[in-house]
Amino acid sequence: MVLLSALCAGCASLFVERDAGTARDGFELFGRVAVRYGNDGASGRIAWRHSGAADELLITSALGQGMARITRRDGEVKLVTAEQNEYRAADAEALTERVLGWRLPLAGLPYWVQGRADSARPAQLTHDAQFRLSELRQDDWRVEYQEYEGARPSKLRISRADLEIRMVVDRMVVDPLVVHQ
Repeated sequence: MVLLSALCAGCASLFVERDAGTARDGFELFGRVAVRYGNDGASGRIAWRHSGAADELLITSALGQGMARITRRDGEVKLVTAEQNEYRAADAEALTERVLGWRLPLAGLPYWVQGRADSARPAQLTHDAQFRLSELRQDDWRVEYQEYEGARPSKLRISRADLEIRMVVDRMVVDPLVVHQ
């Protein structure tokens, strides 16, 4: 809990308050992530602010040190490493694969962490006995919903070829009163 509090405090400058006239379409997510790609792997924490117009993700090590800051705004994705090297591309998957060695599915991930598919793209859905999504296949990604906290997914396994991303959502606030600069 202390680590999460420190992470949240360290991310305070990452987010700004929402203008009263802004559409409410976003969320804040704080959690843990483990990535296995080929013979390599990494784990840490994630702080993510999403809206339809932009994304800001901060991925930190288990000790709270920044590993990567990813922003999406105005049709461009920027990744800044812990060494302050800056990289840009049109899509997050190609950029994260080039810089980090693994693909972050940022196009579908905002939907998937909320337990739904992007309705603009084809998807295969499987539901459990409580009619919650148990598996989703979209854009060559497989998303397994391993646990729920109420109606919201709290533990996900996202995989594709030789890549596996495990995500635990510690806290998620849908439609926070925030926007991106």
